[in-house]
Amino acid sequence: MFKILEKRVLNPDVKLMVIDAPVVAKKAEPGQFIILRVREGGERIPLTIADYDRENGTVTIIFQEVGKTTRLLGTLNEGDYILDFVGPLGIASHFENVKNVAVIGGGLGAAIAYPQAKKLNSMGVKVDAIIGFRNKDLIILEEEMKKASNRLFVTTDDGSNGNKGFVTDVLRKLIEEGNKYDLVIAIGPLVMMKAVSDLTKSYGVKTVVSMNPVMIDGTGMCGGCRVTVGGEIKFACVDGPDFDGHLIDFDEAIRRQAMYKTEERQSLEEHYCRLGGLKNG
Repeated sequence: MFKILEKRVLNPDVKLMVIDAPVVAKKAEPGQFIILRVREGGERIPLTIADYDRENGTVTIIFQEVGKTTRLLGTLNEGDYILDFVGPLGIASHFENVKNVAVIGGGLGAAIAYPQAKKLNSMGVKVDAIIGFRNKDLIILEEEMKKASNRLFVTTDDGSNGNKGFVTDVLRKLIEEGNKYDLVIAIGPLVMMKAVSDLTKSYGVKTVVSMNPVMIDGTGMCGGCRVTVGGEIKFACVDGPDFDGHLIDFDEAIRRQAMYKTEERQSLEEHYCRLGGLKNG
């Protein structure tokens, strides 16, 4: 059992939790993830490690309430317990021979981009951070990202924060202004990572993306998290989650992401039906 030490609401659908997990915190690195179960009989879901504190033995997770399990997790409060919290899993991000990096987060991807920017900043790397959201009410981790970067650019699709556009618009402008990046890190929706990778490929800039496909066991046995990279099958849980963005078959990944939409919707509807039954009972 893993105790929830802190809970914060970052926006109407996104919550942050600090979990007492000293064994995980001891080994955690940016880019890695955990798999949790809220309760006995529940599904296993992967969540990226958003932050960690080795001294206090804590791990921070940030999640969006989109399905049954994340909504169930969101009902828990400080002092409650999560049944299983396994990790760190995946290969930690490696930053070698880089001096100038652009770190891009789209939507909830900002939560995954944050530990990357924080690590790079602590290494003395110049970091330009770009985070994008649909509107200003969905913006998360703005202050944290500002501290973890040399420059922060926040954009919204509708311009409600005063800066309308997409993360690719900002990145293109920065590159055309003469900024020469050793590496671009892009994390967020598949369509956003694809757009960033297409853009950087045209400029010849190395790009790493973080893949988060359907995942069950986290050990490479189930095969659910397979992605095609450079024409070869890779498993995000053990070969990633970081991959060369210029080699990912994004079209295939996008199709696979939509495969279980019907089942996910049905599971969520059943969850709400049970909640209604409990309330009325």
